Amino acid sequence: MAHFDTLKGWLEWQEKSHPLTIDLGLERVAKVYQALRSRETKPLTITVAGTNGKGSCIAYLEAIYRAQGYRVGAYTSPHILKYNERIKIDGKPVQDDVICNAFERIETVRDQTSLSYFEFGTLAALDIFSRAKLDIQLLEVGLGGRLDAVNIVEPDAAIISSIGIDHVAWLGETREKIGYEKAGIFRPAVPAIVGDPLPPNSLMQVAEDKQACFYRIGKDFGYAKQANGWQWFCDGKRVSQLPEPSLKGEHQYRNAAAVIMAIQLLADKLPVGEQAIRLGLESVQLPGRFQLLEGDIPVLLDVGHNPEAVRTLAEYLNQNFPKRRIHAIFSMMKDKDIAEVLRIMNPVVYDWFFAPLTNRRAATVSLMREIFSQLGMANVSVSYTGFVDAFAAAKAQAKAGDLVLVFGSFFLVSDCLAEFQKGG
Repeated sequence: MAHFDTLKGWLEWQEKSHPLTIDLGLERVAKVYQALRSRETKPLTITVAGTNGKGSCIAYLEAIYRAQGYRVGAYTSPHILKYNERIKIDGKPVQDDVICNAFERIETVRDQTSLSYFEFGTLAALDIFSRAKLDIQLLEVGLGGRLDAVNIVEPDAAIISSIGIDHVAWLGETREKIGYEKAGIFRPAVPAIVGDPLPPNSLMQVAEDKQACFYRIGKDFGYAKQANGWQWFCDGKRVSQLPEPSLKGEHQYRNAAAVIMAIQLLADKLPVGEQAIRLGLESVQLPGRFQLLEGDIPVLLDVGHNPEAVRTLAEYLNQNFPKRRIHAIFSMMKDKDIAEVLRIMNPVVYDWFFAPLTNRRAATVSLMREIFSQLGMANVSVSYTGFVDAFAAAKAQAKAGDLVLVFGSFFLVSDCLAEFQKGG
């Protein structure tokens, strides 16, 4: 049986102890969850899936429920700077010793069952939350939905923020296949809220087959902008004079509307007033989502790493930074649709600085040279060892009025924020 005195020790062991980095399926993790008995004190639960927007939905839910005075647990992934960010209680990451103790409990009961890094983290979050006297726990699906470790928990409401093409090796190459996988979080007679205005038929079919209580944006609920903010509505019920979400981009209205729908549907169990909704929308923060770091040359960070996310990013740049020269520091995982992301972004980017990552899933310099060449892209530099010197080169090219953009990967944004924390 493994034992480590530090969180770092546990995490390094977990990364090596399971043969696959991503290992979808519920049988192993459900067996350990049963042995942990965490389910016996399961708080009210909202599970959130989606290609993009999952983290934003969790952030809105957390901010609104906390504004109402509830004790909230939030489980998200991946983290940006510290692993502890994945498991938060009342807005604060839990301490190392709390996570280590949970890992000890998991190790004590798992017997011969092998668990992936993500499965260990999910079980730790559920175990910690079951002991924390929460009013509600918010669970973000890691990948897909149907076979993701988070789906061992029976939710009281399920949200799917959007359906796009991503993780095709695990979920399939079409929105229909991906929609089917994500709809795996739906349950009979449980609210299933969809923030994608054009969900694939497969998703709606799963909702019907499972007899979930289905709510779709633009059909069963919606939002409308007003002179003094915006309003949410459903079936004659309205919440008006809502402030613009503090997370930027048109898609954030859809995310916020889906969240308000879920909150309204659970109001008999956890009542929430309109003022708490307003306060939550105004106060929510999420590092790495259209995050602007002010300075002589401002820096915009975005973790968007698939075509749907970067289309939204390109629209945001065109609307908010028109006619500015944009210097892009870029990196991606090699299993992503890199070429399509570059095609979408190239019209708004002045020059490119590829920053290689140490992650073994990351695109290499040779791969990026090949893709840049195939696309016939000019103004491309790939001769950097990582973020620090790519950033220095981009800053050297930038003039007053320009913008430096850092995007394409959580890991790249993490490198950037770590450097800024050091005063770099």
